[in-house]
Amino acid sequence: MRNRLFTLILILISLFAKAQSSKDKETIYGTMDRQMADWNRGDIDSFMNGYWESDSLMFVGKAGITYGYKATHEGYLKRYPDRATMGTLKFTYLNLTFPGKDVAFLVGKFHLTRPEKGDLEGHYTLLWKKIKGKWLVVCDHTSG
Repeated sequence: MRNRLFTLILILISLFAKAQSSKDKETIYGTMDRQMADWNRGDIDSFMNGYWESDSLMFVGKAGITYGYKATHEGYLKRYPDRATMGTLKFTYLNLTFPGKDVAFLVGKFHLTRPEKGDLEGHYTLLWKKIKGKWLVVCDHTSG
């Protein structure tokens, strides 16, 4: 009897964890899809809503590490000053895992279609953290 109860508890915990993970995946993919739409409207301010608004945010790119939400936002504005430079963004999601409670790791590809400036593409790794009930990017490593 005790073994059956223990097994039942393990099954219920496993099912809850999978359901939670599925909901979290939908939320993260939804945030990424919204960011893609924001970018394609030329709205960098709204695009940034997926990032942690903190001095501890990290963005790792070709120029090195940028610390902080404000500096990351300013970097986007500097690198993408107009719609022609921004182009049309397409994300491809390759792997989303949850290595710990309230932590997610997303690996993917991006492609910027830019007829006037030349296309750009590369990969990204995003570390997400659930902060005050909201999934936010706390570290972004983008190459391309």
